[in-house]
Amino acid sequence: MLTELIDLPGGDFLMGSNDFYPEESPAHTVTVGPFSIERHPVTNAQFDEFAAATGYVTVAERALDPAAFPGVPPEELVAGALVFTPTSGPVDLRAWRQWWTWVPGACWRHPFGPGSTIGDRLQHPVVQVAYPDAAAYASWAGRRLPSEAQWEYAARASAVSTYAWGDEVAPGDQLMANTWQGRFPYLNHGARGWAGTSPVGTFAPNAFGLVDMIGNVWEWTTTRYSAGHDPKNASPSCCPTSATGDPSVMQTLKGGSHLCAPEYCHRYRPAARSSQSQDSATTHIGFRCIAG
Repeated sequence: MLTELIDLPGGDFLMGSNDFYPEESPAHTVTVGPFSIERHPVTNAQFDEFAAATGYVTVAERALDPAAFPGVPPEELVAGALVFTPTSGPVDLRAWRQWWTWVPGACWRHPFGPGSTIGDRLQHPVVQVAYPDAAAYASWAGRRLPSEAQWEYAARASAVSTYAWGDEVAPGDQLMANTWQGRFPYLNHGARGWAGTSPVGTFAPNAFGLVDMIGNVWEWTTTRYSAGHDPKNASPSCCPTSATGDPSVMQTLKGGSHLCAPEYCHRYRPAARSSQSQDSATTHIGFRCIAG
């Protein structure tokens, strides 16, 4: 069953920020037209329905293309994906390979590798989906992926504050999103008991009635990534992709994830943005669709 759509009126809003990471600047006014957006990220149950109906095989389930990875031994060109693994203690936060591991056999059905399952995570956001996988699901559903501008407009829900819910990260000590609680990348107390993804809707909706716009999983957008906003180009850039994704093309991600922490990735804000190559599948990236 497809996710309920929430109708948004569109209009002018202030996109970006001048107060945090340089790629978020400059803050500038953008106009978006009316559209509808899914209330929550696509879940494992929904993606399973799509895969069963179409026989679709995700990027992470396919062997790597030798042409895209010259010099890599054939025995290493196996299907798999990146999996987050906590370190045993404090590490240099510039060395991300200490907590990300390529795991053969990891995919949306087995997000942490062959021994894992989504059986008890059907209402969690689907992960280990590359950009082409998200686009394929959206097409099957008769929908599409949002641009960065549309996504940020929906996340802000008319707010001009730092966070989608105000200027305090945890007003009254109340957790508002699934983000890292503790010391990254080795100690996570869990957000409301979830040290990883959480079922969609675990946290309160924003003013538009949308859940998990912030935290839980990063979300793919159709906008090609650039290291900053160009106010002269207020219209969103849409980036086509091949069925396997282009490893040289970086797409813009929005929303932050359960791995975002104050000392490492303070990107659980509507203005925040990150990048990922189109063919990447990880345990902290998902998506939602729009229509109209």
